[in-house]
Amino acid sequence: MEIVLLGSTGSIGTQTSDVCRAHNIRIKALSARHNLDLLEKQAREFLPEYVAVSDEDNFDEIKSRLADTNIKILAGSDGLCELAALPCDKVVNAVVGMAGLLPTLAAISVGNNIALANKETLVAGGELVMNAALEKNVEITPIDSEHSAIYQCLLGAGENKISKIILTASGGPFFGKTRAELENITKEQALNHPNWNMGEKVTIDSATMMNKGLELIEAVHLFGVAPKQVEITVHRQSILHSAVEFEDGAIIGQLGSADMRIPIQFALTAPKRLACPAKKLSLTEIGTLTFEQPDESVFTCLSAAKKAIEMGGNAPCIINCANEAAVSLFLEDKIGFLQIGELVNAALSDVKYIQNPVLSDILNTRIIAEEYVLSCF
Repeated sequence: MEIVLLGSTGSIGTQTSDVCRAHNIRIKALSARHNLDLLEKQAREFLPEYVAVSDEDNFDEIKSRLADTNIKILAGSDGLCELAALPCDKVVNAVVGMAGLLPTLAAISVGNNIALANKETLVAGGELVMNAALEKNVEITPIDSEHSAIYQCLLGAGENKISKIILTASGGPFFGKTRAELENITKEQALNHPNWNMGEKVTIDSATMMNKGLELIEAVHLFGVAPKQVEITVHRQSILHSAVEFEDGAIIGQLGSADMRIPIQFALTAPKRLACPAKKLSLTEIGTLTFEQPDESVFTCLSAAKKAIEMGGNAPCIINCANEAAVSLFLEDKIGFLQIGELVNAALSDVKYIQNPVLSDILNTRIIAEEYVLSCF
């Protein structure tokens, strides 16, 4: 097997490298944004044909670092799209944020199957992406642990209809807190996730529960269900990664340890299962599994995401891009934790709504939503 790995230096990217190393999967191309030390190390280990840096300012440095190799160096969004369109068995899209949308479409345009960890692709451009994938007969296999769980639950379902998807959430570090208790939350506290080791942006999204809102939108597109068919349930132990209820009331779920190498590996090898270095799950060691409802009056990003998918059009793109901008401001200590949700909801109300957006509308919405957030603080 030969893959293209976009976003190779992030959490998903490095764990994908672990899987490739364990099973002798060839990496044809690598991309990163700015972690040049790790990117160079990966390039020298895996010896890909191509390396791309999405930040064009890093082009000269990475080219100089790898000058003694035969690796072709590319840069910018065009560079990522060129990698995504290379002949390969699968493109792993682990790019963070809206930057992953165009490479996904580039991969689809040439018929490359995709292992998708970039949820913003489907949040911002869900209908465009899924319609293009259908037209090109491209398979999009989810990497997110929750969507991988749903995908696995449906593998043997045949023509049986889904009644409901149960999308589980860890609840992040602040589940059970009041808004008053979250008033002075610091960046360091928000980055302290109880179960998962993830990148900064995804970890903050988990703390605000925006991550689960984005996953709800993603599930609607991936599995062809209505928003009301997705039930979000807080499951603090992160053992049941999600479940599917069928029309007869039977619920089938996927359980496992909180290790992303399991869904990453399955996205590459499905339906075949291979040995994985992840810790095996012992239910007797876990002992108790709990399930609770999220409080949308506290986690207002979640309510914004639910409203956005009901509205459709460019509304999911608005909340996604407003959230990206707000999270960046929070990580720069420019706004408070609760302001993330406030800015996302304000953008949903104030940024122009487009019912049937084309790609240019989605890309313009990104700019407008980000500028809106920057103008508010």
